[in-house]
Amino acid sequence: MALVSELLPHLYSGKVRDLYEVDEEHLLMVASDRLSAFDVVMNEPIPQKGRVLTGLTHYWVREFGQSVPSALVACDPAVIEEFVPGFEAETQWHGRAMLVRRARMLPLECIVRGRLAGQAFDEYVESGTVHQMAAPAGMRLTDPFPEPIFTPSTKATSGHDVNIDLASAAAIVGDEALSQAQALCLDLFTRAADTLALQGLVLADTKFELGFVDDQLVLCDEVLTPDSSRIWPADQVHPGDTPPSFDKQPFRDWLSAQRWNRTPPPPKVPYSVIATTAARYAEGYERMTGRLLSDWYGA
Repeated sequence: MALVSELLPHLYSGKVRDLYEVDEEHLLMVASDRLSAFDVVMNEPIPQKGRVLTGLTHYWVREFGQSVPSALVACDPAVIEEFVPGFEAETQWHGRAMLVRRARMLPLECIVRGRLAGQAFDEYVESGTVHQMAAPAGMRLTDPFPEPIFTPSTKATSGHDVNIDLASAAAIVGDEALSQAQALCLDLFTRAADTLALQGLVLADTKFELGFVDDQLVLCDEVLTPDSSRIWPADQVHPGDTPPSFDKQPFRDWLSAQRWNRTPPPPKVPYSVIATTAARYAEGYERMTGRLLSDWYGA
């Protein structure tokens, strides 16, 4: 008997996700355990990473509830089986797959920043701006902005995304779509930050993906995962210092010490780094949701 992965038309493989066609209205998005850096995929996967990304996306979509429209239909294998016969037997996809509505994607990366970090910090040090927009003087690494700010970037089909200001974003998607995206993302960020604060966590920044389903702007793809967000333990955030985050930071630390020109082939990642990184992802899931990863589908 052929596997579902062999029967469904394969549409796309990204650095982490694979996309399959279910029918005219639905797609199946499967998060792998692949790990990438500088647009290069490592040869060694991070165990359970795909389950963490999918489980967190499901958690946040349900946490936001009916007030926030989403393309997500289901992660439950029994529900997916109704759309994809044979899926329940394809256990390697359980907990990694999301049945989603087809969407016309907004050609922007919708980033919201609550704290100064990452590329925004690098730009601020150089020019005193964030995404070419004015920022308060005298800020230090990890300092909060007076209010969360919407800082879009281009969505590159190859190479790297480019940080842009709001005027440039409006030129790409139009004033109305940009206004809708900005309002939705700022609201989601504030709600998520408040929820995480109750868990002793700080949401520094995150990237949302949005698209149109039946002409309505909805939440798509991954939501508030370690791959799309900087999330720090609140008790380890100190101005001017880089806090630990629930993502591939152990891997980044190791990689920064390697002699590598950031082109294929990637260096071999040692088992100790893989194990430590996997533990960080799992801890992030459990800290954010208050649930055990072993209770999520596909354990």
